[in-house]
Amino acid sequence: MINQSLQYKHQNPILRFIDHIQKNGECWDWTSTRKDGYGTFWYKGKIRYAHRISYEFFRGDITDNLQIDHLCRNRSCVNPDHLEAVTQAVNVQRGSSPRLTAKRQTSKTHCPHGHPYDESNTYYCPKGFRKCIECRRTQQRVDYKKSRLKIPSVHR
Repeated sequence: MINQSLQYKHQNPILRFIDHIQKNGECWDWTSTRKDGYGTFWYKGKIRYAHRISYEFFRGDITDNLQIDHLCRNRSCVNPDHLEAVTQAVNVQRGSSPRLTAKRQTSKTHCPHGHPYDESNTYYCPKGFRKCIECRRTQQRVDYKKSRLKIPSVHR
C-alpha cells in the first residue's frame, strides 16, 4: 500500500514543484526537465514552464498580455523574488539579443578606460564596430614591443 504522505505529495502540485528546486545562492534552480534552459513542469494536464508556475503559486495570476522576466538572467531559476510579470516590450528591452547589445554599446559615450568616443578619438572597424583610438594606439605599441622581443626560430 502507498504511504499516505507520498500519495499526498503526488496529489499536491506545490509539494511536487518544491521537490524539483535546488537553492543555489539567491537563485532556486530547477532540477527537473528543461526546454531551452527553462524548467518544465506537468501541471493541470499539460507541460508548462516552471518559472510561470512558480509565479502563479507564490505571486498570483499572470494576465494574458504579460510575460515573466527573470531579473537574475538565469533561465532555470524559479525563485519568485527573481521573477517579474512584464509586457513583451519590456522583456525584449531587458534581453540580451545582439541588436539590443549593439544598441547598448552605441549609447556608451566613453571606452572602458574612460576615453571619450568622440569624432577625434573613435575608429570605426570595417565590420562596423567602434574602437577608442587612444586605447588602440596603446595596444599597438604593446604588440610591437612584444614582437621585437621574440627570438626568431632557426629552420633546419
